[in-house]
Amino acid sequence: MPVEPAHARALAECNITCWREAYRGLVPDHVLDAFDIDRRAANLERIARNHSGRLLVAESGTEIAGFTQYGPPRDEPAVAERELQAMYVRARWYGTGLAHALIRAVLEPDRSCSLWVFERNPRARAFYTKYGFVPDGTARAERFATATEIRMVRR
Repeated sequence: MPVEPAHARALAECNITCWREAYRGLVPDHVLDAFDIDRRAANLERIARNHSGRLLVAESGTEIAGFTQYGPPRDEPAVAERELQAMYVRARWYGTGLAHALIRAVLEPDRSCSLWVFERNPRARAFYTKYGFVPDGTARAERFATATEIRMVRR
């Protein structure tokens, strides 16, 4: 379902939990521990109101189990028609098919898609490879972590 601004706090909790579960050991602990739910919720509410793409959530009862955000590419020049800008699933839903459902909601057979993923995240890289994404040779430093991201593209 598309996210409403009212979901912002629960979405922020999911986002921060996912970062801490998936990136502990890859992103410095002080960065992960400094995440602020209220600040992230305000940012997500703004995105929900103003984003030109889509933000979709997967709920389990009253809890957000995962989400994806996609839209027009932000890279200049664009290398694909669409960019998967975020995709997170809480650890307890790993292997349940939830991530598959979320990525299927984003991908279209006739549209190319790009994404950025941590270079040292083999689990995520293997997942995206299953859906036809391949590294295109472009790398960058992640904005607030001391980790390198690589761009993957699905044509």
